[in-house]
Order: sequence, then C-alpha cells, then structure tokens
Amino acid sequence: MKVSELIKDLDYTLLQGSLDTEVVEIENDSRKVAEGYLFFCIAGSVRDGHEFAKEVVEKGASVLVVEKPVEVPEGVAVLQVPNSRYAMGMISSVFYGEPSKQLTVIGITGTKGKTTTTYMIQSMLEQTGHHTGLVGTIEIIDGKERIPAANTTPESLKLQRILRDMVANGLDSVVMEVSSQGLMLDRVAGVDFDYGIFTNLSEDHIGPNEHASFEEYCMWKSKLFQLCKVGIFNRDDPNFEEILKNHTCKVITYGMHEGADYQASDWKLHNEDGHLGIEYHLSGKAEGQMLVNIPGKFSIYNSLAAIAVANEMNVDIQVIQQVLTTVKVRGRVELIPISDAFTILIDYAHNAVSLESILETLREYNPGRLVSVFGCGGNRSKTRRYEMGEVSGRLADFTIITSDNPRFEEPQAIIDDIITGISKTDGNYIEIIDRKEAFRYAIMHAQTGDVIVLAGKGHEDYQEIKGVKYHMDERELIREVLEEEDVSKICGYNNRYFA
Repeated sequence: MKVSELIKDLDYTLLQGSLDTEVVEIENDSRKVAEGYLFFCIAGSVRDGHEFAKEVVEKGASVLVVEKPVEVPEGVAVLQVPNSRYAMGMISSVFYGEPSKQLTVIGITGTKGKTTTTYMIQSMLEQTGHHTGLVGTIEIIDGKERIPAANTTPESLKLQRILRDMVANGLDSVVMEVSSQGLMLDRVAGVDFDYGIFTNLSEDHIGPNEHASFEEYCMWKSKLFQLCKVGIFNRDDPNFEEILKNHTCKVITYGMHEGADYQASDWKLHNEDGHLGIEYHLSGKAEGQMLVNIPGKFSIYNSLAAIAVANEMNVDIQVIQQVLTTVKVRGRVELIPISDAFTILIDYAHNAVSLESILETLREYNPGRLVSVFGCGGNRSKTRRYEMGEVSGRLADFTIITSDNPRFEEPQAIIDDIITGISKTDGNYIEIIDRKEAFRYAIMHAQTGDVIVLAGKGHEDYQEIKGVKYHMDERELIREVLEEEDVSKICGYNNRYFA
C-alpha cells in the first residue's frame, strides 16, 4: 500500500521522500522492523522512538512517521505529524482494511464495572447469533483463541491488528473496555464506535503516571462520547452531566431514578443455596423481571448497561434474562459452588478500596460469618498492607491472612505488615502463608451461612516469587483440596463446579 493511501485522513508535512513509497508492514517496535516497513517514532515515557530512526532505516524501514525532524538518508520518506500516537491509530486502521467499520463496535468506559459488563454483553450477543469478540482487562477473544491481556486497551497498532483478525475469523461484533489511558494515548484512534457506554466515575487513576486531576480523568473518559454514534449513560452517577459535556452521540440512559430509558425498580437481594445475586424489575424501553447471578447493587447497573446495548441490537428479552441468571466473570465476584450451605467467591479486590467495597457488598446479605482470605503483593507500598488489614479486621468476622505475589520479599514480612493493620481493630484472624493451605482451612472450617471471599488474585493464574511466575490458579487449588479431603466433612457439600 502506498503512503499516500495511508495518510488520507491526516494532517502532515512531507519532510523528504515520496508519497508513492510502498509500505509492506507497519511497526512501532524497532526490534521488529524489516525491509519496506513504515515505522512510527513515538515519544514514550521511557524512550523516545525518534532515537531509533537511524537504526530502523538500517534494518530496511522505508517510511518514518515523526513529530520532529530526524536525520536519515534522502531516499527514506519522512512524514511529520502533530501527534504520532494519533497518526499510528489512523494509519493502522487504513493499513489493516478499516476493520472496525466491518464490525459493530461497543466500547465501555468508567472506573468500575467495565469487565463484568463486557462479558454480559458478549454472552447476550452470542446467544442471539452474533459472533462477538472481546477486548478487555482479562483477555482478548478474537474468534479463534483466547489471549491473556497485557493492557486493558492495547496500543492502537495492536488493537487494529486484533480487529482485523476478528473480521478474518468471521466475527460481526466486538465489545471492548476503553480505559482513560487508552483514550488519552489515542489507542482507539481509527476505531469506529457504534456504541459507547459510561458505567461510573470515582477517584482512581489519579497520580503522576496517569492523570493529574479528577477533572482531567473525567475529561478523557468523556472523549468516547465524541467518537461513538450512540452513547449509553448511567444517569444515576454524580458525574453524568460532566461526562455528557461535548458529546456528539445519540443519548440513551439507564439507572434507578425516574426518567431513565432503562429503569430498575423494586430491587432485592437474592440468596438461595449458597448462590448470591440480585433481583429487580426492568421498565422503560424494555420490560421484565431480572435476576442477576452476581451479588451487589452494582450488578444492577452493570446489567442495565448490558441490557440497553442488547435491546438496541434487538436481542430478545428472554435471552437477556437467561444470560443474567447464569453469567459468570472470571475473578469478578466469581462463585465457586461447592456447597449449598455456604458461599465461596473469588474476587480481584487487591487494594483497600476494592476490598472494602466487596466486603460491604457481601455484608448486605447478612452472612452467618463473613470470612476474608487475602494477602498483599511484595515490593509494593506497605501502606496498602496496613489499610487492607484494617479494612478486613473491621468488616470481616474472620480473616485468613496468606501470601499473594511476594515477589522479592519474604511472605512472612508482608503478613506481619497486614497484621499491623488488622491489630488496629478487634477482628479475629489466623495467618497461613501457603495460599492453598489457607483455602483448605477456609473450606474445612466453613459453617452454615458463611460467605468466604478469596481476594486479591481474581483472574490471575500465577504467583510471582523471586522474579519467577509460577502457575497457580485458585480454582485448581480448590479442586485439589476437594480431591485430597473427605468431602463428607465439608459443610453442605454439593459440588456443581467441578462435577
């Protein structure tokens, strides 16, 4: 493809070379450049891609996209653009055949709820005949394989390749998490969004390496609604009006207050045979009684967002209801149904705010005991350990302190820090360094009505020790405990998960 075809929608200055230069592939990683490549010089937080201009030309790069002049041989085409990241997204889209225009693209942004909502939507669309891909925090589903995710929203070049593969694999739609970083760094430049969803906004991702202020964080989140055709908004969120500013899309709302297009009312907690969930009545643009298989009031909002998209895409209400009663998201309040007498859940809560949120949510179900099993990562802030210990001591009836990813620290030193925090409360606890043994203790000492949350690892399937990531899947640890123990001694044992 010629350079002139790739830059059709860009502002640029041709510093040298010809727009008739042929491009065989595009790349932003200097190590992967070969003959006939176009290379994007990106000024990153660690290295400036302009420093590699001569190196990639020696490897055969015939075109460079830059933000500032570079010294390379005259035969190399050099295009100067205002923003190399934005140009990378736009050029990548054209080079890979504008794949997003061949898909129904659903983007979800917000502080919480993105991951769960993506899986709800994907399941609803799949059940009604849509072949649907997914791009998110946990994984990428491209129609052929499931690939562990490195970033919530991949770099634009990688994202456009993923979308191209989805089209090639016969998919007709994709639902993706869109982070504020992804919007700020133009990772979604060149993506043609059909739907955008706003879940909620709270103080998060504010700091020197992310956003300078909450106002800036909010501003970047709102950018999605200048890119999509239809925006679906949580009307109940305090930042709704701010997110709505400068939107260019059609507006659809959901929430629990009067006036929402998709409204939930008469909600109540659902607790039956160890299963925790939430029920509510749906009215507005769709009607019906909803039962969501994930506990917590936030599940109402996540499901409303999914319902809105699905209904707009003509998914039958019976399909929506069926999906919500069975939906499960790996590591996000994930039920492991091994007993009718008590509940055991896996959740990604790995800081004080998220641990407090999940424990307060589960406390609403009036458990016989609320048991918290968690550890903290090594080579990270000690403050997090003190705070998580204090939160668990205050909100849980019993805490089992164990190991998470110790990295280069000694697990016992990390546990001692957690104990410092929990000692500020009257909370009861035990320390068991080995994570599997901690799970064994929780299961074998479970009582009727207990709700046990295994917090911190969530979807992760490894434990990092001394620089090495060892395979460790919490579901497998639970299975091993069940295989090694006399299950008749487990309270209310009725294993539906590993059967």
